[in-house]
Amino acid sequence: MEFNYSGERFADIQMLRYQLPGFEQLTASQKAYIYYLSEAALWGRDMTYDQNGRYNLLIRKTLEAIFTTGGIDASTENGVAFTEYLKRVWFSNGIYHHYGCEKFKPGFTQDYFEKLVRNVPADKLPMPADELLDTICPVIFDPTILPKRVNKANGEDLVKTSACNYYDGVSQQEVEQYYGNMKEQAGPQPPSFGLNSTLVKRNGNLEEDVWKLNGKYSDAIAHIIDNLNKAKEYAENEQQRKIITLLVDYYTTGDLKTFDEYSIEWLKELDGRVDFINGFIEVYGDPLGYKASWEGVVEYKDLEACKRTQTISDNAQWFEDHSPVDPRFRKPKVKGVVANAICAATIGGDNYPSTAIGINLPNADWIRAEHGSKSVTITNFTSAYNKAARGNGFLEEFAIDADTVAMIRKYGDNCDDLHTDLHECLGHGSGQLLPGTDPDALKAYGNTIEEARADLFGLYYIADEKLKELGLVPDMEAYKSNYYTYIMNGMMTQNVRIKLGDNIEEAHMRNRALIANWCYANQPSPNAVIEMKKRDGKTYIAINDYVALRGLFASLLAEIQRIKSEGDFTAAQQLVERYAVKINPELHKEVLSRYKQLNIAPYKGFLNPLMTPVYDNNGNITDVTLDFSESLTDQMLRYSKHYSAL
Repeated sequence: MEFNYSGERFADIQMLRYQLPGFEQLTASQKAYIYYLSEAALWGRDMTYDQNGRYNLLIRKTLEAIFTTGGIDASTENGVAFTEYLKRVWFSNGIYHHYGCEKFKPGFTQDYFEKLVRNVPADKLPMPADELLDTICPVIFDPTILPKRVNKANGEDLVKTSACNYYDGVSQQEVEQYYGNMKEQAGPQPPSFGLNSTLVKRNGNLEEDVWKLNGKYSDAIAHIIDNLNKAKEYAENEQQRKIITLLVDYYTTGDLKTFDEYSIEWLKELDGRVDFINGFIEVYGDPLGYKASWEGVVEYKDLEACKRTQTISDNAQWFEDHSPVDPRFRKPKVKGVVANAICAATIGGDNYPSTAIGINLPNADWIRAEHGSKSVTITNFTSAYNKAARGNGFLEEFAIDADTVAMIRKYGDNCDDLHTDLHECLGHGSGQLLPGTDPDALKAYGNTIEEARADLFGLYYIADEKLKELGLVPDMEAYKSNYYTYIMNGMMTQNVRIKLGDNIEEAHMRNRALIANWCYANQPSPNAVIEMKKRDGKTYIAINDYVALRGLFASLLAEIQRIKSEGDFTAAQQLVERYAVKINPELHKEVLSRYKQLNIAPYKGFLNPLMTPVYDNNGNITDVTLDFSESLTDQMLRYSKHYSAL
């Protein structure tokens, strides 16, 4: 029976399922290890909701209470709108769009909502109805109250104007001064100050509420610790047991130096088939880039695909030495570059349901410089994306001609995976800061610049003859598919995710727009390299000189690396604001219209398989079965019932 990748669709979302190839060949102990690591990954869900906005948990619990007590008439316009709103909250871990960060506008009326709440039995609501409605109705229905989860608008106080729940009663200036003072007193190996805490002002003083056992989020963290300890009993080797012990110590104490110790030891674990990410990791949800959202990923190696990533990592020094950046900014000795192609078994927290297809960690620059990095490309996700997209008409609508479509069909999947590998395995780990450069010097622009740096590294090298020599591409025409789709996406098609009239906000989208628009604006003469052609009232991208385009990528990579290495905030600000934020309104309108005719959801996310352990008479796990049939509603309600601690 053919696997069904596609699940339900709602709003601008298409749900997908992913397979776990090779899972049945894992040992019983490996499956048990994955199972308990997966339980640890699912227990962090409520923390993600709370981090994304202080009212998110209260709103989700209220919506679920209404939904599960039968108060919705799905045949009415309000009922349909309510159900869609609930699903959007589930998908985005709160009331803000997972990509654009704008607050959802409910399609149902406030009167309707208030009646629903008052019809729910009192013991099913998170607080008395009157108090509940007074608290959440303004947040849900007034578009001027907490309108954006992350605001990056130049010239505004990004802390006070962002609804993310990392700060309480403080200003951007106070945050930057508070952590700036910490950095001045730190040595050459500073911890990631602020990574795992909420910064609050009490009685005029700034204090950190640390996310740890017996601190903020304690109840959720206790469950994570419990399942990590259970997983440790099934670990494949002593190094895995060591890193779990350190992670538990970190969750117990909240000590960021312990987190650095854990990260270093995590880099050393190379022999096991199973690996995981669990913790407060990425800082994209904080407009200032200090606070990390919680995430969990459980994975096992895709042994065949690992041959590709291993080849890349084995040649990391060659790539670094031949980079087109100033030699001052290159690493003289690349250390500890580890790259694996993996199958995700469970995703949780900020990685669920919408997830990355590649990850490179740890994020601390000094750890990367001294100990290296570990990268993964998630092959079962890219496979699901590719198979779900077949035959949707997108390429035929937006690529300039049949020959270009054929080229992308021939090379696209392979080159897109390869670009992800180069981005994660080498791009993020390449280059070095000059002595004395603050890793956070680029402030709100840092995430965009870093993603652009990694993307440019991949774009530059995917066209290098070295990849043909290493057997990673079939011929020297293959890279053109990646160049074409990248420029088309950055200049045009990624904007289907943005409402007409809005700016680009998300760091990865800004990065792609920056690269594509900069290359178009800085080509040696108009239309020499990239041309925008009109045909039958439609706009198409033509690339007239692929070799020259690689030269543009090289020039921009050199400048982006300089900005990163020197901490040049002004240059970063100018690049991002000029090329990465604004969208041509006429082109945007056209692209949205053409895309609408295709009836494709611009965003996709994944449902996890349901894992059920099989025990013997002694209580030992002998197998773990997988069920891929859960709907979004069933999975989300199950998670809310079994994994809610806050």
